[in-house]
Amino acid sequence: MDRRTLVKTLISGFGASSLPLTSLVWAQKTESDGSNSNATFNYAWLKGYARELAAQPFISHEGELPQSLRQISWDDYQAIRFRKDHALWADSESAFQAQLFHLGLYFQSPVTLYEVIDGKATELRYNPEFFDYEGEQPLGDLPGNLGYAGFRLHYQTNFSLDLAAFLGASYFRAVGSEMQYGMSARGLAIDTGVNGEEEFPRFSAFWLERPQPGSQVIRVWALLDSPSTTGAYAFVLDPGRNMVMDVDVALYPRTEIKRAGIAPLTSMYQVGENDQRMDYDWRPEIHDSDGLAILSGNGEWLWRPLENPAHLRFNSFIDNNPRGFGLLQRDRDFDHYQDDGVFYERRPSVWVEPKNQWGRGSIDLVEIPTVDETFDNIVAFWHPQQALKPGQEYLFSYRLHWGEGAPVNPRELATVQATRTGLGGVIGQKREYFSWRFAVDFAGGVLEMLGDNAEVEAVISVSRGEVEITSARPLSAINGYRAMFDLVPGDSEEPINIRMFLRLGQEPLTETWVYQYTPPPASSRKLY
Repeated sequence: MDRRTLVKTLISGFGASSLPLTSLVWAQKTESDGSNSNATFNYAWLKGYARELAAQPFISHEGELPQSLRQISWDDYQAIRFRKDHALWADSESAFQAQLFHLGLYFQSPVTLYEVIDGKATELRYNPEFFDYEGEQPLGDLPGNLGYAGFRLHYQTNFSLDLAAFLGASYFRAVGSEMQYGMSARGLAIDTGVNGEEEFPRFSAFWLERPQPGSQVIRVWALLDSPSTTGAYAFVLDPGRNMVMDVDVALYPRTEIKRAGIAPLTSMYQVGENDQRMDYDWRPEIHDSDGLAILSGNGEWLWRPLENPAHLRFNSFIDNNPRGFGLLQRDRDFDHYQDDGVFYERRPSVWVEPKNQWGRGSIDLVEIPTVDETFDNIVAFWHPQQALKPGQEYLFSYRLHWGEGAPVNPRELATVQATRTGLGGVIGQKREYFSWRFAVDFAGGVLEMLGDNAEVEAVISVSRGEVEITSARPLSAINGYRAMFDLVPGDSEEPINIRMFLRLGQEPLTETWVYQYTPPPASSRKLY
């Protein structure tokens, strides 16, 4: 099983009233540190501890669990349920509650949890009375230092539904006002989408601060550990129509990290209106996100539709001090998905807003082939230009926005509403050569204000090949415009990079649509 494999029913099995996590990622081993139990705790201490730990060799304890938990069956693991009456702060006036995930099955590495009250941290030792167990396999006597797999948070608007969850490696997720899980974020990505094995750092310990009465935010800290680095993380969660999550990161590499991914986002894209390679399912579209949005350091807005490629695809968008990026689910129309079980049209978008200067680097997009929706095959992150060196401290600060849309939008610029592709050519005329048609719909901005005689132009550039049959015309159904063109790729099968935007005179009207098209082999270029 791959680390990004999604098992929807697993998390929903922890409680019938909780929202399902659609991604299951394996946890690695945590090393419990009891030295700070019932002692003064703050972020400065955590950074000092992470720096100290980075000077020591990484020790993995993955799988050091009682045999009954290592070999527990799927059904029996599903039968372990946290008792809601034992939720943290359930007996207080707190606006938040926390429930704990049990170890076992795919979660083989204990995570140490602490509660922080008035600056003092106390370890939450394992207590079997926190759980109901209705399975057939005996679990035996489990030790008090067993630990947990992670935790989930709930909010006073509806304590039966999840607000956020931290579970597996350094993965976490949250919800906006629609209370629907979708894609995930991670603490750090290492060697994602490159030759060799990807490294999955993990949160080995968490500190949860007991919220003060009346407080509408909750604070969580985490210790990250892996063979390549340690890290200290500080989270502030502020629920609302969009969940706003402030994240401060301090990394202390053990070894040089050439391919570090900061603020990584992980999503799923199987099939959509622009990519029907895996369209065997009865549902028209299946995806958690449909595009990567970028606000570059120079203020340019980019939209890159996602794909499910036949082969691993890696794109880099070079930038200096980016203003933001995110994986968005722009298509919110149920009719486009027809899924009344997991409701893809409700999946939250996630926008990353840097809070400090990140310097030079690139926003990287990794697209991995997948045959179905049980695999998180999309990853996006910020990659610093300079490698992270051992013995140094690297600080990053950013804000995550989870919700229906990004918190910022292009000012006075129309945005891409849909991307469709198909065989090119002129209807009714015999095709003499292969070409590929692109139809891109834009709406918003000033488009609906334009007169019928406005001379709107599609500005198109391609890395190779020839562009023909270009048009840009009003589309009344969306109060916008549709741009269309054919691309003649030539004989090569190498990917072609495409950029397009609409303009009136010299004034841009839309964000920039970017795409990477991979022509099919010559033997597959049917002209019909």
